[in-house]
Amino acid sequence: MTLSAWFGLLAICCLGAMSPGPSLAMVVRHTLGGGRAKGIICAWAHSIGIGIYALITLLGLAVLLKQAPMVFNAIAILGALYLAWMGVQALRSKGGMSEKLQAGEQTDAWTAARDGIAISLFNPKIMLFFLALFSQFVMVADDLWGKSLIVLTPLVVDGLWYTLIALVLSHSAVLPKLRQRAALIDKLSGVVLILLAVRVLVTL
Repeated sequence: MTLSAWFGLLAICCLGAMSPGPSLAMVVRHTLGGGRAKGIICAWAHSIGIGIYALITLLGLAVLLKQAPMVFNAIAILGALYLAWMGVQALRSKGGMSEKLQAGEQTDAWTAARDGIAISLFNPKIMLFFLALFSQFVMVADDLWGKSLIVLTPLVVDGLWYTLIALVLSHSAVLPKLRQRAALIDKLSGVVLILLAVRVLVTL
């Protein structure tokens, strides 16, 4: 892979990571409920999911899934149901961040990691993103180093971006203000997750 091709890959990865959506909402929730460490755990768990999709695309499995609509749709439906469940839980504040904060509790590392990887793996739109934009880079990745860059670039960019988000939000001047709005953030993240689930189902 040439340097110019890698810069193109890097630019697409940066744009994809920085676009606001349910991933951002999840990192915000866990930074709010568990502080800097839990936000960073959520960020890198999410990036692992992104790396898995990049690997799937590199191996050609994404094309096979797209050509097997029943399998793809089944994965999409299961993912949408899980996202909707997470959204409903947030709306009802059952296990929500506002409830935990009122009880003097913090979100645990396992929950932060689980939600981080789930929000990327159970969003089939991410696979379509890789399928649409990464084919040009897969074709020029003709050696092990190039193939490694195809997987590692989106993984590292995603992890670093959401780590930056967690670091900013966990600053002593920001976090207390966010926690005052914990109930609102729970509700907003719930709405975002449910809307994503509906969008996945409607566009099947």
